[in-house]
Amino acid sequence: MNVRDKVVVVTGGANGIGRALCRRFAAEGAKAVVVADIEGETARKVAAEIGGWDINVNVASESDVQMLVDAVLKKYGQIDLFCSNAGVGVEGDCCAPDRDWLRSWEVNVMGHVYAARAVLPGMLARGEGYLLQTISAAGLLTMLGSAPYSVTKHAALGLAEWLSITYGDQGIKVSALCPLGVKTRMLERAEFGGGSFLLEDAMEPGEVAEAVVQGLEAEQFLITPHPKVLEYVRRKAGDYDRWLNGMRRLQAGMIPLKPQP
Repeated sequence: MNVRDKVVVVTGGANGIGRALCRRFAAEGAKAVVVADIEGETARKVAAEIGGWDINVNVASESDVQMLVDAVLKKYGQIDLFCSNAGVGVEGDCCAPDRDWLRSWEVNVMGHVYAARAVLPGMLARGEGYLLQTISAAGLLTMLGSAPYSVTKHAALGLAEWLSITYGDQGIKVSALCPLGVKTRMLERAEFGGGSFLLEDAMEPGEVAEAVVQGLEAEQFLITPHPKVLEYVRRKAGDYDRWLNGMRRLQAGMIPLKPQP
């Protein structure tokens, strides 16, 4: 897909990767870029900068996501590309508080589910549409220091695969964006124990946006801005036990997580 003259929605569009995507899609000549975010004022600033349209949305709320889709369809008639980009990261092991697990599940997984439920009927009726889901290399590998993040990103990747398999022959394209470290607020705050490791090869959000534009044009399912991710996946698939041992060694050099009762 070339985004020129297309109607594009980006959740989590006020900051980080989402903001970079909004800027890049506008520069590519999109007909409309909808900046959707729970941070309404910041979304408004991004929309004003690029000549887009801002909508305040909490992707953990199905009614909010449906409202977003309904509003865009009413204004523009269709949605060509829906970028389900919003996400959260929390630290902790399996004993992390239930509220952190639930928040991660609601945003990192159900946010994608609600988007698909809302946008697919219109796309299927037209026989075309594109879903870009920002996941993470954590969905292919794992996230040291954060069980909630790793588990929910694996689930999100599973959903993206299922959507592609189920609707690919009905004109629906799906891409899963899986970067390693990106210089966003999430990484800078070092919210999770493995954050320092990701800083080594961290990319600028604009670089990720460039990879997305190329991936969309090629209609690739897996978009990996960091080339080493695919090599890690090959090593994992080639010898799972060896890969797990290597990850344990990597984790041993970090600050250990302590189970919380």
